[in-house]
Amino acid sequence: MEHNELYYPKELSWLSFNERVLQEAADKNNPAVERIRFLGIYSNNLDEFYRVRAADVKRQITIAQDNGSEEEAEHLISLMEQIQKKVVQLSNKFDEIHKDVLKALARYNIFILRKNDLDDYQRTWVRNLFVNKILRHIAPILIDKKTDLLSRLNGTAVYLYVALRREGRNTRYAAVQVPTSETSRFIVIPPEKSRKKKHIVLLDDVIQLCLGDIFRGFVKYDSLEAYSFKMTRDSEYSINDEIDESYMDKMSESMKQRLIAEPVRVIHDHAMPDDMVQDLRKRLKVSKLDTIHAAGHYRNFKDFIGFPNVGREYLENPRLPAIDSKMFSRYNTVFEAITAHDILLYYPYHRFLHFTEFVRQAAFDPSVKTIRINIYRVASHSRIINSLIDAVDNGKKVTVVVELRARFDEEANIEWSRRMTDAGIRVVLGVPTLKIHSKLCIVTREERGSLVHYAHFGTGNFNEKTAKIYTDFSLFTRNQELAEEGVGVFDLIQYPYRRYKFQHLQISPLNSRTKIQSLIRQEIQFLKEGHKAQITFKINNLVDKELIDDLYRASQAGVKIRGIVRGMCSLVPGLPGISDNISIISIVDRFLEHPRVMVFEGGGQRKVYISSADWMTRNMDNRIEVGCPVYDKRLQQQIVDVLELQFRDTLKARVIDKEQTNRYVRRGNRKKLRSQIEIYDYLKRIDDE
Repeated sequence: MEHNELYYPKELSWLSFNERVLQEAADKNNPAVERIRFLGIYSNNLDEFYRVRAADVKRQITIAQDNGSEEEAEHLISLMEQIQKKVVQLSNKFDEIHKDVLKALARYNIFILRKNDLDDYQRTWVRNLFVNKILRHIAPILIDKKTDLLSRLNGTAVYLYVALRREGRNTRYAAVQVPTSETSRFIVIPPEKSRKKKHIVLLDDVIQLCLGDIFRGFVKYDSLEAYSFKMTRDSEYSINDEIDESYMDKMSESMKQRLIAEPVRVIHDHAMPDDMVQDLRKRLKVSKLDTIHAAGHYRNFKDFIGFPNVGREYLENPRLPAIDSKMFSRYNTVFEAITAHDILLYYPYHRFLHFTEFVRQAAFDPSVKTIRINIYRVASHSRIINSLIDAVDNGKKVTVVVELRARFDEEANIEWSRRMTDAGIRVVLGVPTLKIHSKLCIVTREERGSLVHYAHFGTGNFNEKTAKIYTDFSLFTRNQELAEEGVGVFDLIQYPYRRYKFQHLQISPLNSRTKIQSLIRQEIQFLKEGHKAQITFKINNLVDKELIDDLYRASQAGVKIRGIVRGMCSLVPGLPGISDNISIISIVDRFLEHPRVMVFEGGGQRKVYISSADWMTRNMDNRIEVGCPVYDKRLQQQIVDVLELQFRDTLKARVIDKEQTNRYVRRGNRKKLRSQIEIYDYLKRIDDE
């Protein structure tokens, strides 16, 4: 990118973020098992990148070409070429790091064996396992001229491409899915002698070793060879508005489109012979716009997120037991606690149990009349939904707004919606033209003859599983002005044709953009009047050009701006005369940084907001999002303190610069500081005060 360009391409910035994940796998200071798990996270991220972002670029190219927009098409084709070039660079890095991590594991007597590494005892044990436990889950696709392989493949699975060679005959091909949903990908071989050494063989290698047991007696061949490959499909789908069926049924039908969508990437074992690669390319209809390239032996490395630790405890990060907040635990009920004071929790440092307990107590409390909640992503075994069903059984009025289009959670949300509807919950499927991404829950109690609202505003999903690895803020408040506006959000979702005014909350698509812009302009005005002015924010993605321009204008006026951006960042810091006063870092560590926070310091009148919205056009204009002010000065200070610890990070913080090179923040003479650990210690300390 030229230095004078104002916006870094968001797709390349996303790849830069994933490179930071790869840096964690390369970091020898991380425990060895955590390093290999970071390789899994990187791989999972890259799959999603191709399913969503690369697929979107491919669609834009096709649209531009169809519309005769040659200049736009050329620009997009150039972008796709840059994407492919960057991915190849990262894939080469990945392979190098993978080899280094295997050596690190070996130093702790953990060995991942290939099929040719197995000794006689191990081969016999593995073959018995295959015949008795694995073969039953395998049904190969035997390919002939009529086989439409593209329609037969699962875009989330890993396959072996098998060549059945016979002298004097054309090679016949087959595809075998590695059945990771039926059995573990990682098979621990019991020791024959020494118990000190731990040997793991992957399911892929077990199948390759036992190929003959799959095809013998069904297909004639002289030799067999197999190599892994994986195809990634476009995840987009469309909803047919002309068919007279329910919205839920339309979503169910549109989900099937993913099963037959075109590929955007094919990746295969670098050892696969050219004739097999060419045959695979032809059968999967790989175009020039698609990525096909060779990489290491294993595909679907995302399974390594769950790589088992068969060694010592120190091969994983030490546990940080979640904090049981005394702001809740010193009271008999959650409602007494919230009545006493606003409460701020920061997951996963605090226990998510405090929120599930909020819903559980509401489900049976005789004073509770109604419960309203948004659901975007929930755990597969959700205590929250079970409590909501209990609430209906106890005579409460329960309204659940379910976002059916939560990407990659659509099927789960459809099933939850049906289950809750059957249980008597009022399920609202939202606004067809807007995704509902807010993290809002309102419980209404009758107290002394009046209805009183208790509100939860958050930055993360109501998901027990992700709350253990995603950092997110949760604000519990009895402030009736905020809570009543929260009720107004539910009314907006159910009756979007009415006019609504929100004085306190930032609500997309109604006023989030204008309120944020107004706050930025106020900082400029404070500076002009001779007061202190500073903007601090923490978000997942910063790609909305209108908001970036507002930040550029504030920087040009002299306002100091600091940001923490985990993922995509199209803003270019440090451009002379444009963004000199803007500095941005990114932190990647054991927890995924997920909060959206804004702090405006102008004129000594600090304003702090937490929000569900990133600074992306979709979050500002095409989703229902909620940003909430934090009015309690004590809680404001806690948020600021957490942010300050992250800006002082000298171990896991990277600088977002003009070229997004991902260099670490220079420590200089400062002490080593790992912000996620320091934040945990800080929160424990203030909880004890």
